[in-house]
Amino acid sequence: MPPTVALTSPRSPRVVAARRLARRAFRAKQQRFLAEGPQAVREAGERLVELFATPEAAERHDELLAAVRAAGTPVHTATPEVVEGISQTVTPQGLVGVCRFLDRPLAEILDARPRLVAVLAHVRDPGNAGTVLRCADAAGADAVILTDASVDPYNPKAVRASAGSLFHLPLAVGVPVARAIEGLSAAGLRVLAADGHGERELDAELDAGAMGGPTAWVFGNEAHGLPRETLALADAAVRVPLHGRAESLNLATAAAVCLYASARAQRAPGGCRSTGAPVAARGPR
Repeated sequence: MPPTVALTSPRSPRVVAARRLARRAFRAKQQRFLAEGPQAVREAGERLVELFATPEAAERHDELLAAVRAAGTPVHTATPEVVEGISQTVTPQGLVGVCRFLDRPLAEILDARPRLVAVLAHVRDPGNAGTVLRCADAAGADAVILTDASVDPYNPKAVRASAGSLFHLPLAVGVPVARAIEGLSAAGLRVLAADGHGERELDAELDAGAMGGPTAWVFGNEAHGLPRETLALADAAVRVPLHGRAESLNLATAAAVCLYASARAQRAPGGCRSTGAPVAARGPR
């Protein structure tokens, strides 16, 4: 028997409040954001505040909804029109969750002694931000930092692009870039700026054994890269070698290459994540 529909009006105060979370100002005020689809709802865990579901989605994902209810989280069945009004996707999946913000102070991240960190500085496209966050998660990074010049990671497009990884990694938001780099350096991480014109090449750094220590990668704007003043703060600017005829790599691809290069080096014998190995010293500046 299909679930009883509880919400039928798009003007319901609860629905209006959820729909407003598509705007950054309301997200910041309420400290809430939207997560759509079964995967995001499943990964949200204790961050999930309430869930809107169409009757069809409620039946299809009955085990997921049962788990959400068992955790004490309200589940509202609503007409497809109501859920589509909250959704920010072209083809809604019938499930939209309202979640609590999950970022934490930079000091807390640094106190945890991270060994691989992605810093998004001047990244403006939410899809790219979410994809880099997903890459960082897949590469085993310990945290992601978004500077005050970067996009909001709670933007619905960023949340979707992260494919649930937003809920997996410690996240700091709105940190001035100089403060982020200075803090990471003080915590013993070598700070590398990913730059297509960097004076050092990633393969050469790997061959020299300079990548096995704690490392923070700084990624810049999709079109313009990192400004000169940000590059000057890093220990080195590193470029990904282009062996073919492509002019450049897009941000997310370059980030994946850089983060996985560090992940492999850190897990190799003598790297800071290899079994029984001491934390490697910072590489050459």
